[in-house]
Amino acid sequence: MFVDEIKIKVVAGKGGDGCTSFRREKYVAMGGPDGGNGGKGASIIFRVDKGLKTLIDLRYMKTIKGDKGENGKGSNRQGANASDIIIKVPEGTTVVDLDTNLVIADLVGENKEVVVASGGRGGRGNAAFKSHSDNAPRISELGEPGEERILKVELKMIADVGLVGLPSVGKSTILDRVSSANPKIASYHFTTLVPNLGYVKLKNDKSFIMADLPGLIEGASEGVGLGHKFLRHAMRTKVLAHVVDMGTSEGRDPIEDYLKIRKEIEKYSQKLALKKEIIIANKMDLEEAQGNLEKFKKEFPDKEIIEISAINNIGLDQMMSKMIEVIEKVEDNPLYKDEELESHVIYKFRQEKPFTITKEEDAWVVEGKELEKLFKMTRFDEDKAVLRFARKLKGMGVEEELEKLGAKRGDTVIICDYAFEFKE
Repeated sequence: MFVDEIKIKVVAGKGGDGCTSFRREKYVAMGGPDGGNGGKGASIIFRVDKGLKTLIDLRYMKTIKGDKGENGKGSNRQGANASDIIIKVPEGTTVVDLDTNLVIADLVGENKEVVVASGGRGGRGNAAFKSHSDNAPRISELGEPGEERILKVELKMIADVGLVGLPSVGKSTILDRVSSANPKIASYHFTTLVPNLGYVKLKNDKSFIMADLPGLIEGASEGVGLGHKFLRHAMRTKVLAHVVDMGTSEGRDPIEDYLKIRKEIEKYSQKLALKKEIIIANKMDLEEAQGNLEKFKKEFPDKEIIEISAINNIGLDQMMSKMIEVIEKVEDNPLYKDEELESHVIYKFRQEKPFTITKEEDAWVVEGKELEKLFKMTRFDEDKAVLRFARKLKGMGVEEELEKLGAKRGDTVIICDYAFEFKE
């Protein structure tokens, strides 16, 4: 089964909790704090495996969840880091964060990898809070929550030559005759519902990868039929081999057929439209083929045309030799220059305020990622931790902003669904 697009939730592991502990040994008075830090939570990492050709392994993983880091212990023992989760994906996989619609990574290259969700850092133990003013702190942190993301994972197949054209023009037959692939072939439209890859080897030992891509129809650039699925994979090819039925076996007009596909390609992407193109005149064994070819050449005098009959194995050697010649002339993977990769650095801009405050009925609701992270890492059963939380809020400007908005002492303030009283 071929799978080229899935949606998945990834949840990195929470950091281990820091420990509140004091050294207690015989003959050692005032041993001091010795609570260790928690370990880091597991990150979720996608890594390229060139042996994979589909996202089928991810299809049944609705959620990928990382393990929690180990808690810190007394005697300054730090908790162990959780092992990262490595998910293997095919080359050409693009990862998009659905919350922001930003591309996290475009994975090209053996063993290329990206962290799609970072594990939370371990909480600090009370030994880390020791200072000149407080030699015996009774405070430690809970582990930081791991990142959570909803991802769209897409596969754009990588091939040297992509066979394009209307349904049933002979693309699958060509791939079957010249490669090790075994595509499904039948006499009805849309036999090919998923892309097929084939390894083509010439007599001079040169080789290349050919992809038989699902047939296009009008409206494909708007997603009609197999539209976007086909065009996404076409973007990854170095050369487009446009297969045209010159025999008009189904009453087609080869010129109209060619123009239809070109129109859809140009509407979808100018970059795709500018790729090197070869015209493959197929079904030249049929009666009307030669006459149609002459008309086609008059209409498109500058096009490079190769005449074949795939079903009869005529012209295939010349076709393959021409393809390897064109591939070698094309710059080495021009789509994969750094500036053209479908990757974006996701910059985190500092907001003027790392929180928002809204009034809901008789309560003030305070929200913000940094604030929520601070809340989740605070031990509210430790008095000093609560005081530190309050100081941090004040330092962020929450107290000042509440007063500006008209909050009075004694009002209810809600953070992460927990209610607090607004007071000095």
